[in-house]
Amino acid sequence: MRIVNLIENTEGREGCSCAHGLSFYVETSAHKLLLDLGPSEETLKNAGRLGIDLTQVDTVILSHGHYDHSGGIMAFSRINPNAVIYMQESAKDDYYADDGENAEKERYRYIGIEKDIMSLPQVKTISGDYRIDDEIELFTLKERSHELPFTNQRLLVKENGEYVRDDFKHEHYLVIRDGDKRILMSGCAHNGILSILDAYQEKYGAFPDAVISGFHLMKKVKYTDKELREVVDIGKALKKYPVMFYTCHCTGEPAYKMMKLAMGGQLQYVHSGDEVIIKHWPQKKEGRRSFMKWHKFFAWAAVVCFILTMMTGYKRK
Repeated sequence: MRIVNLIENTEGREGCSCAHGLSFYVETSAHKLLLDLGPSEETLKNAGRLGIDLTQVDTVILSHGHYDHSGGIMAFSRINPNAVIYMQESAKDDYYADDGENAEKERYRYIGIEKDIMSLPQVKTISGDYRIDDEIELFTLKERSHELPFTNQRLLVKENGEYVRDDFKHEHYLVIRDGDKRILMSGCAHNGILSILDAYQEKYGAFPDAVISGFHLMKKVKYTDKELREVVDIGKALKKYPVMFYTCHCTGEPAYKMMKLAMGGQLQYVHSGDEVIIKHWPQKKEGRRSFMKWHKFFAWAAVVCFILTMMTGYKRK
């Protein structure tokens, strides 16, 4: 499996542009696919700089209905009209961000997808979970097991002329099976990465080997003490999962650094143009080494006890 970031918020590989948005290119045994297409046509230019031929892509997954993940779709469709583009039916709805009463421009800023996308013949809308084939499938969150992360509370959907809290039913998650690896990929994890992991475990009866996702914990202004504690608590909770995490985009570097303090090597940041090398979280190996260490300890203890017993018996004789 090959996984390459085509664009995200921070500078990475030399020559690659960075921008607020996200796109990943993935090669499996049977597919060449994209998860999202970033905020603009710059995503396609980065692919060219990285030597990736997007005309060979057969599948596109739009993780949810926001502009910073869909902005390159129209340009992509002009060079590749055959790749099937999967999105939830509700991804076409009108999504907004509440920038507050002191916003420089309008308080409610449109953040949905370009409406022309829905007229593309290659778009396939789905409702809920969807199995594409043995290698890739999509699942949705039915119910949250944790509170919605604080940064998502300002995101809205316009219904009947009114702005209401987004329920993020337009968000789905990509599961990739390739050989012995199981990878879970999400765009922003708006529903909360902890709830998504719990839903994955309930659906599949196990945890993935790795998770690649933004965590949507980024803020443009200073974090409150309560928000800082929430970021740290999420990091501590993720550390308990036997999973390797790769994050980027909407996590934000300040939140990443706070989580990194709790998670150490279990969490890595992916920059624009970076290739993701999937690793098994070392905790598994450490657990085995710990087991072997105690196994050797008890073995030596048994030997010592046996020798002492023999010596005691010898003295008695």
